[in-house]
Amino acid sequence: MTDGTAAFDATSPLFDVLRDHAAAAVLRRHAPSVVESTLLHTYHGQPLGLVLDTEEALTDEDRRAVLAELEAIGRPGTPTTGHRPPPAPSRDHESQDVPQASAGVSAPTDGRLWERLEIRLDGPSHGNPFTDVELTARFFGPDGASADVLGFAAGGGEYRIRFLPPTVGEWRWETTSNARSLDGMTGTMDITAGPSHGPVRVADGFHFRYADGTRYLPIGTTSYAWTHQPEALQQETLDTLAGSPFTKIRMCVFPKSYTFNSNDPERYPFARNDDGTFDLERFDPEYWDRLERRIDDLGALGIEADLILFHAYDRWGFSTMDAASDDRYVRYVVARLGAFRNVWWALANEFDLLFDKTEADWERWAAIIQHWDAADHLRSIHNCRQVYDQSRPWITHVSMQRIDPVRTAEQTGEWRSAWGKPVVIDEIAYEGDIDQGWGNITGEELTRRFWEGTLRGGYVGHGETYFAADEVLWWAKGGALRGTSPDRIRFLTDVVEGSPHGVLEPVPSDWDATVAGVPGQQLVYYYGFNRPRFRRFFHDPTIEWEVEVLDTWGMTIEKLPRTVSGRFVVDLPGRQYMAIRLTRLVED
Repeated sequence: MTDGTAAFDATSPLFDVLRDHAAAAVLRRHAPSVVESTLLHTYHGQPLGLVLDTEEALTDEDRRAVLAELEAIGRPGTPTTGHRPPPAPSRDHESQDVPQASAGVSAPTDGRLWERLEIRLDGPSHGNPFTDVELTARFFGPDGASADVLGFAAGGGEYRIRFLPPTVGEWRWETTSNARSLDGMTGTMDITAGPSHGPVRVADGFHFRYADGTRYLPIGTTSYAWTHQPEALQQETLDTLAGSPFTKIRMCVFPKSYTFNSNDPERYPFARNDDGTFDLERFDPEYWDRLERRIDDLGALGIEADLILFHAYDRWGFSTMDAASDDRYVRYVVARLGAFRNVWWALANEFDLLFDKTEADWERWAAIIQHWDAADHLRSIHNCRQVYDQSRPWITHVSMQRIDPVRTAEQTGEWRSAWGKPVVIDEIAYEGDIDQGWGNITGEELTRRFWEGTLRGGYVGHGETYFAADEVLWWAKGGALRGTSPDRIRFLTDVVEGSPHGVLEPVPSDWDATVAGVPGQQLVYYYGFNRPRFRRFFHDPTIEWEVEVLDTWGMTIEKLPRTVSGRFVVDLPGRQYMAIRLTRLVED
């Protein structure tokens, strides 16, 4: 202490205690049941004393020990030990009598544009291939371009290198490794045009296109832990997605421990020791093979996998790994998944709840991804209470969680103006009926937020949290959808795709209506929870408009029998969630 005032006491919000490394360590030592609770993040705002007093697993002695040690640690801070990178592999992993470039190889000699290619090498299996062997490859393109990628150990002495060719023509490759048998391997492959659209890119400032220029609309949903569920439930999720309007899904690489998420997965990203602990220096190839199959399944459905690399909802220790293990994990993720066409990188879900991570950590992992992801996939980082600096150059688009219980989609324009990037509101609250405010809005309200966010120039994400006795809630585990919003989201998608440019751009409007479109060509007016009986319009009298009344909840479009121009009135039914679409009449 520096001024006689305790850093923390019984009145301190739990959130503030957990954000301080030394204070969090006190809680882990004396009150592990609090820190490891699946309900932890539902009472972040509660005072520490109340949390301790109501935690049944604690004794009075435990409670006194927590408060006494917190008072003694001094003023709040966030001490860090600094970054210690993984140790460099030995340069003589194989002896000099092993011939250079002698590994068995299976490599394609041809392929197609934007379709994943894989080179397989039979290399050393002694030691720990995940930490002892370093393998990279450089690909040389026909236009003088080059791309560097990481190879990875796939288990059983097998190593793989993956590449997503960005241009047609002949590509040449060459490996570099500290293992002599893997070093200096070479080959060529002839790339021809194919049907793939390629990865998604930012386009037109605030929107998206595939690499071939085809328009892409991120109609997202969230199912954090669906790939960590039993096979039958995963298949049900895929079947549901096949019949849905969604083109993107947020999903975690690590399993999730939270309310309605109490089950353990069959496999984990890391291998397990005999005592059940995890070996953070060895990955589980079977886990990664399964995850890859799911990403390919999504690709076959035209769905982007928005992969969340880190999150705080954890009881296994993955959110508090040491820096070397974190770095090794990020490199392995990029090596294995960087050549999948339909991958996005989300560095974190709610980064500010990962109290052990620092800004330097996030920036370092972003740099690793940028350096080794030859396909240059989209990159984001997601907030809870504190918004990350979205102006950072490595962030391709804004991934936003609502930070106001009322204003959500209404802030889209502010976020676009602040950062000049596409705005994807990945968490705008979920349709459902659980006890949390983020998970009990109606289908009507979620649909309204979709319309508001879309017409304001952003993209809104879906989620569903209807209570189920078996704890299979879509937002966490997938399965079947029960809500009323997905069909209405599809209706909105049809409206967007039918616009002149395939997206909706906000335009200046009356203060009490949200308007988007292309001035002079097509305009969509949305009235949300207002319910006018009619609306007056003032337009250029030289332009003839066709008028359609859209019931965004009833999913109907009524075209008026007459065209209009100049000053005119459009009658409405006096109910909520109505819209009007004006389309310029084009003479044949």
